[in-house]
Amino acid sequence: MKPAFRNLSPEAPCVEILWDGAPLQLPNGANLAGALLAAGIGTFRKTPVSGAPRAPYCMMGSCYDCLVTIAGVTRQACQVTVSAGLVVAPAGGSDA
Repeated sequence: MKPAFRNLSPEAPCVEILWDGAPLQLPNGANLAGALLAAGIGTFRKTPVSGAPRAPYCMMGSCYDCLVTIAGVTRQACQVTVSAGLVVAPAGGSDA
């Protein structure tokens, strides 16, 4: 099956980040939300009430569906740039 998202700059050098404890190679300097989607990550968090899966929707910081935890701080993945050594987890825990 063809992936739903793709890397628009395949020549960009990749760096390693950790996503929920697993290493991922993502393009350095890319938008984190877009890079995670291109890497096949389809759920970024689950809603606290119903547990419904959430992933990026607006890609401009308005909807808050792409929340992740980076270094203990909840951030919008669409507002973060990929850099080496990022430790990223689903917001609210590691059950995304």
